[in-house]
Amino acid sequence: MMRKAIARRLTESKQTVPHFYLSIDVDADPLNALREQINADLAATAAEGEKPAKVSFNDLLVKACAIALVRVPECNAQFTSDAILVHRRVDISVAVAVPEGLVTPVVRNVDRKQVLDIAAEVRELAGRAKAKKLRPEEMANGTFSISNLGMYGIDNFGAVINPPEGAILAVGQVRREPVVRGEQIVPGRRLSMTLSCDHRVVDGAVGATFLKVLRQLLEHPTQILIG
Repeated sequence: MMRKAIARRLTESKQTVPHFYLSIDVDADPLNALREQINADLAATAAEGEKPAKVSFNDLLVKACAIALVRVPECNAQFTSDAILVHRRVDISVAVAVPEGLVTPVVRNVDRKQVLDIAAEVRELAGRAKAKKLRPEEMANGTFSISNLGMYGIDNFGAVINPPEGAILAVGQVRREPVVRGEQIVPGRRLSMTLSCDHRVVDGAVGATFLKVLRQLLEHPTQILIG
């Protein structure tokens, strides 16, 4: 039944939503340094015998997307037959792979939450998704989606939009490769992302502006903590 529902929704999306795709490559070294520092601090301050909390790249990315959606609200929108709805809420659907397919639990009001709260909520939702304990309302009414296949070794891909949302961000793995800094070639980390847009809602310049804001946040990631 889940595969039938997935097939129906994805076929509807590709047949009725005019997709276009925008890709960027981001310097992931600052984000990696911030994540390592946060996790080191969490480990140092955890009570004896207590398992310390951890923050992932994806947790930081979810928060960065929320800030970018507030700054570029035209990407936090959906198409209807009567109007384009621009949402004031920022509810991000996070794709989670389960044996039967894919589910998208929604993290509500992400722009108002701190990174540690987002990390805990994403882990809790993903755990219940894999245990088949999500309620239908916890997978409905998102305003934007993120699909991350980096943990599977995928460098880049284009995701199918999750209707009625107007866009979805596909995230690849953090790659170790040579990068140019100044006049030198040094070891670095890069991250590829592709934004799939509903062209009825998001024009190319709007999508490009969103990705520009997102890149700036990820390459100066202390803004994620104070945003």
